[in-house]
Amino acid sequence: MRLRIMSYNIHRAIGVDRLFRPERIARIIKHHEPDLLLLQEVDVGVPRSRNLNLAEELAGLCDYPHWAVGLNVALSQGHYGNATLSRFPISSERNIDLTMPGHKARGCLFTAVELDGEQGAAMTLPVFNLHLGLSFHERPKQVGVLVKTPEFAALGPEEPCIVAGDFNDWFTRLAPMFTEIMGFRCASSHQENFQSPYLTYPSFSPTGGLDKIFVRGPMEIIKRKRCRMQISKIASDHLPVLADFAW
Repeated sequence: MRLRIMSYNIHRAIGVDRLFRPERIARIIKHHEPDLLLLQEVDVGVPRSRNLNLAEELAGLCDYPHWAVGLNVALSQGHYGNATLSRFPISSERNIDLTMPGHKARGCLFTAVELDGEQGAAMTLPVFNLHLGLSFHERPKQVGVLVKTPEFAALGPEEPCIVAGDFNDWFTRLAPMFTEIMGFRCASSHQENFQSPYLTYPSFSPTGGLDKIFVRGPMEIIKRKRCRMQISKIASDHLPVLADFAW
């Protein structure tokens, strides 16, 4: 089967022009039509985003029947965190706390997505949607917390798995932890080599490849790209990355 995955830090649907416009984010999503959509910086009940549940709002605008939210940061009113939207059922979900002492709250939303396999056979795809910290010293520790969770530790090295999101990894220092130690392949770089990531931040003139997709198991990378729509340079301060897989 074919599967398209998109990772996108939507910056609460507030563009670089400082306007809250979820319809711009929805237009980008609908143009690319991902089967699985991994979002970061998603507001729920925050005045700056009209007190909306942005995950629910975008799921409705873009026709995703299944979605999950992991709230990490508590504001004076409302929260924000990560959200995963899916064309396929989500059988389980859990928000994993990746917060390091003395640093801003961070998390990883785990979802088990039930795909339709050949001849009706169900296949479970574990998906980890994360947003790591700004400090170089906290990010490797956050990866260490992630790999020790029951959801990740239970996976064999040959089992399918997706880890994606905003890694905040300006110099691609975390990638070898995934590719050389844990056996993942990078699906958000110009080649299989993780050292040439798609540049995604800031959206209007990107210099950093912060947004990444890693895959492990029997999933062939068919196509990889960065969004090049003109509106994506304004809709958020990040550009989305996409990858097509054959399982």
